[in-house]
Amino acid sequence: MFFDLDDETELLRRTVREFAEGEVRPVAEHLDRTKSFPYELVAKMGELGWMGIPFPEEVGGAGGTSLQYAIAVEELTRIDSSVAITMCAHTSLGTQPIYLFGNDAQKQELLPDLCAGRTLGAFGLTEPEAGSDAGNARTRATENGGTWTINGAKQFITNAGTDITGHVAITARTGDDEITNFIVPNGTPGYEQGEPYRKMGWNASDTRPLTFTDVEVPDENMLGPRGQGFKQFLRILDIGRIGVAAMGVGLAQGCLDEALAYSKERVAFGKSISKFQAIQTKLADMATEIEAARLLTYKAAWLKDQGRDFSLTAAQAKLKTGRLAVRCAGEAVQIHGGYGYIEEYPVCRHYRDAKILTIGEGTDEVQHMVISRALGA
Repeated sequence: MFFDLDDETELLRRTVREFAEGEVRPVAEHLDRTKSFPYELVAKMGELGWMGIPFPEEVGGAGGTSLQYAIAVEELTRIDSSVAITMCAHTSLGTQPIYLFGNDAQKQELLPDLCAGRTLGAFGLTEPEAGSDAGNARTRATENGGTWTINGAKQFITNAGTDITGHVAITARTGDDEITNFIVPNGTPGYEQGEPYRKMGWNASDTRPLTFTDVEVPDENMLGPRGQGFKQFLRILDIGRIGVAAMGVGLAQGCLDEALAYSKERVAFGKSISKFQAIQTKLADMATEIEAARLLTYKAAWLKDQGRDFSLTAAQAKLKTGRLAVRCAGEAVQIHGGYGYIEEYPVCRHYRDAKILTIGEGTDEVQHMVISRALGA
């Protein structure tokens, strides 16, 4: 087994880290406090090719690997989760469905702008009655002479309401036991994006409900074959878990970085608190668990790059890293003491951002189901 990254991947890690430190860190607190979408950062990431890392160059992507994508997500999340989830959701949920299931015309029309970050894509799966039970979708599409009329609602949708959003791909029931995916462009009559949610964290990312009232789209907006929507979104969720797992690793690492630096500066009883065994134990445990979670996440990405089954490992990585992010955020706040409760310190933002990693892209309970079934239970 070889654990060294190749030169190209190591260069990407360093470049994304420098960008995160130099471009994201100075504005992260302001973006979070003002709930401002990071348009300028998205544009820069698009110019650098990071909005389409795992897609082939022939469709406008960077021609990178899943591992490179996961590392880029990790490095961004070390500094700010809102910027990271914007890129992560766009790639895994907005662009992947078009790349995997789109026909040639759909790919030629949408992928170049998506991979360049000129437009953002969104994926509408979750509904008021269909969260973990995603197959219970109530949004319905009815056919009438080559046109589909869509009625329903989606919720908790990322990147659907920005000024540069181009489309949302949604699941809709096209029969009693049939789900089909459709591409709905922004600006389609009857399709409305609600006001952004007031959230605990990820304040600079765009998350809102969507409604569809007699929305008409042509046959050519169907994404993949009719009736294949359920299988399609299960595959998309598997892929998306690699990105979210990378976010968990990155957030946990960011918490460790901040906690270690603070503990070396904070003096109590005549010495830095990093010299006290209680603090050293916390730091050592965090570092050890992060390294284990990182290896699990990288393995999931590597398996995907090898064309092998990665579903179990991705679910395990997502379960492990989400819980770890929450734990490390809590420990980092504790090490900071009262300052950890103050918004000017990054660990306060990390603490608020961490919890969603145990919920989004499949709750911990759903991961338990996925893992246990894969084990044959």
